[in-house]
Amino acid sequence: MRSIKQRGGASTTLARRISWPMLTLYGLSVTVGAGIYVLIGEVAVRAGPQAPIAFLLAGLLVALSAASYAELSVRFPVSAGEAVYVGHGFGRQWLTLLVGLLVCATGVVSSATLLRGGAGYIREFVDLPVWLLSLGVGSLIGAITVWGISQSAWTAVVLGVLELGLLFTIAIAGGADTSALAPAVAGLFELGGGAQLLGLSGAVLLAFFAFIGFEDMVNVAEEVKEPKVAMPIAIALTLVVTTALYFVVALVALAHVPVSELSASKAPLTLVFERLFGMDGSIVTGIAIAAVLNGVLVQIIMASRVLYGLSRMGALPAVIGKVNSVTRTPLVATILVLAPVLVLSLVSQTATLAELTSTITLSVFAVVNLALWRIKRGGDDRGEGLRVPTWVPLTGFVVCVVFLVTEWSSRMLA
Repeated sequence: MRSIKQRGGASTTLARRISWPMLTLYGLSVTVGAGIYVLIGEVAVRAGPQAPIAFLLAGLLVALSAASYAELSVRFPVSAGEAVYVGHGFGRQWLTLLVGLLVCATGVVSSATLLRGGAGYIREFVDLPVWLLSLGVGSLIGAITVWGISQSAWTAVVLGVLELGLLFTIAIAGGADTSALAPAVAGLFELGGGAQLLGLSGAVLLAFFAFIGFEDMVNVAEEVKEPKVAMPIAIALTLVVTTALYFVVALVALAHVPVSELSASKAPLTLVFERLFGMDGSIVTGIAIAAVLNGVLVQIIMASRVLYGLSRMGALPAVIGKVNSVTRTPLVATILVLAPVLVLSLVSQTATLAELTSTITLSVFAVVNLALWRIKRGGDDRGEGLRVPTWVPLTGFVVCVVFLVTEWSSRMLA
């Protein structure tokens, strides 16, 4: 099986400045985002009292792909992770380039979607046109990504801590009220008929998308200290913490807000916050803005590193892979990502772009899992570090395909 070679000769390389604790916080800030803030009401509608179980099952399903990504990030700790993995798995330059550009496209599209939506939230505090806010905020975030990976990572961590802080606050405060929590815990074990199981299945599919984001971690592997140790630890911790947090928050939400109210609210966690603390939920709106800004930041970082990595592999012009000697960041690659993000944020329809992002992400997950399965079947066991059983990537591939088929079918029947 023909592997993909890296282009050498670069005078300046990316700086390895990210430790595993910072990488874990970065991973949490990428993964825990707008999904849980918006989806919890819809998941509760489909799963009812088993909504926390839906998040738990979704986390277990995501764990299959996460395990594949963890092993591949140990085997190939470089930028443009997915493209490199597919290149080694299939030995086809065109497929490597296609997957890399698809991953980059998800970063661009999701950034534009978040930026446009975030501008609407910011208008609650600043009375300026949406287009002006999109350009201004997008340019500021772009400047941070150009400034340096340490600054970018720490900014992502700070914004991520705000998102996580709210969820932990809700989990701790709600969990302390055992009298209200007891009925919700009992509801987890209420077994229903086929209709309830079907609803739970649909809820798991929906909850799956609240976990998407961990895969962005592998695209900064070239800037991580001791990546063969740090990457698996950070990916595992990110998934475990995220799953536990989603489970508890969903349980607390059901304990304090009826499902009918939760599903009818456009800001379900704001409603939960107000019921728990008896105060105005404006702070939740502010944290939602932080979540949006953080999402844009990490997606631009990810997409620029993918372009950088593709250039280093020889799939794109060498100039895209050049690293600025002052900032130690891929300046050209970042500009090539930022420009379409700003343009799309002015003309895009958010719902359509969000659906497209989800479909592309699941497709990439499927191909990456299949790539690892082919590598392992080919007997490539070189190097040291994490190795998962061969059935893990194969099962991960099947799960992703099932999700894709279910999603496409639901859209066609809608």
